[in-house]
Amino acid sequence: MLWPSTPKLRPLLVFLSFLLLLLSPSTLAVTHSPPVSYTNTLIPQRADPHISKHTDGYYYFTATVPAYDSIIIRRSPTIQGLSSAPETTIWRRKSSGIGSNQIWAPELHHIDGKWYMYVALGVANEWRIRAFVLEGVGANPQTATWTEKGLINTDWDTFSLDAHHFQVNGTRYLVWAQQEPTRTDENSSLLLAKLLNPWTIQRPATVISRPLLSWERVGYKVNEGPATLQKNGKIFLTYSASATDSNYCMGLLTASVDADLLDPASWSKAPLPVFQSNGLTGQYGPGHNSFTVSEDGLSDVLVFHDRGYPNITGDPLNDPNRRTRVQKVYWKVDGTPDLGIPVPDGVTPVRLRSFSFPESYVRDYTGTSPSGAATLADTLFRVVSPGLAGGNTVSLESASRPGMYMRRSGTQIRFDAGNDSPSASFTKEASWMRKEGLADAKNGVSLEAAGATGQYLRVTGSEGGLVVAAVGGDSTQKGQATFYLE
Repeated sequence: MLWPSTPKLRPLLVFLSFLLLLLSPSTLAVTHSPPVSYTNTLIPQRADPHISKHTDGYYYFTATVPAYDSIIIRRSPTIQGLSSAPETTIWRRKSSGIGSNQIWAPELHHIDGKWYMYVALGVANEWRIRAFVLEGVGANPQTATWTEKGLINTDWDTFSLDAHHFQVNGTRYLVWAQQEPTRTDENSSLLLAKLLNPWTIQRPATVISRPLLSWERVGYKVNEGPATLQKNGKIFLTYSASATDSNYCMGLLTASVDADLLDPASWSKAPLPVFQSNGLTGQYGPGHNSFTVSEDGLSDVLVFHDRGYPNITGDPLNDPNRRTRVQKVYWKVDGTPDLGIPVPDGVTPVRLRSFSFPESYVRDYTGTSPSGAATLADTLFRVVSPGLAGGNTVSLESASRPGMYMRRSGTQIRFDAGNDSPSASFTKEASWMRKEGLADAKNGVSLEAAGATGQYLRVTGSEGGLVVAAVGGDSTQKGQATFYLE
């Protein structure tokens, strides 16, 4: 029987079924969280950045230095604090043998009470780069005693680097980049294996990705720099592809956490890059990322490097200006991460989510009304404070089109360029007074037009249409004029 015959139990079962529906994975997929506030560039001349938050409350940072001659660590109680935190060198290039040439892409992990540094090391006067492991004993990795555990012995003695450790359902894995001996026309594939201990893999390893798509093969045929993020019952594995110039970009592999991760069929590859150069924001060659978490633990944070210019003379590896940057990871309705675009220099942008239409966001558009589906980039804005009109005002500048400001034109909203010397009328029309949310004073915000008391920014529908209009005591109007910053 679908329902028991006792009438008194039926309402209870109906309620329980409704509760299960509310708690289903599909309804839990979207994660709304407060905005993060960091200033980019976080750290200049530090490539392949890795930031992790430890149980001691500190963030630990390590990265490739331009001279490729040492392993450094910084620590800070905040992500922004890493920008000026003292740097400790824990290991230096040797005079001969393994570790006497390149020192690339260190990655710090705390496993079973000890620190482990995964790093790629080269040999002087040879093109011989292999993945290596150091072990540190001590509460603070900056002052720990470090010893060499040695090379990671893989199935082949070939070019290998970018080892990344992660754990799923109690099982520890290592994923790394390596050249397959039967595919010498390609530079590196991604391999995966279980770990027997932090420096020993269970062989044979599994190839889970090869550089087969056109955007993975520009300059060099590369899959490298893997990093993982787990959420919504999935494991998301980002990686970097192509040459380390402006063609460098990021791809995405996805698998269920309950799948056999050593079965290549468990992984699906996104057909297009999920993060790439953006000329409008002035960011080029973003990649070799890691993930960390915001100080309040509510937001995932993307950590990556890029350059501020597209053209490089000579070998990109000889250009020292890859720099560390951070920005918030957003989540799509289907439960997958949306990395958007590499945002412009300066303070990280925010989104404004509608109170009345919970999955609708204020968006940048051309003309006087939006059209078509909005991308994440369309919904990112830099909050300029003080605003163009000065005083206690704020202005909203498009993150995807820097220099374009949200301004009122009568009752309509436009996004127009604010030049170096905007007119008095433009600065007033592009400025707003930030108020407590009219429909949610505790958590929401409302934007009152500067110089037009009682006139508020309002969203008119789920498509993202915006107007400036008075708000009376009507709860619908208050809801239309209330937003949540994310």
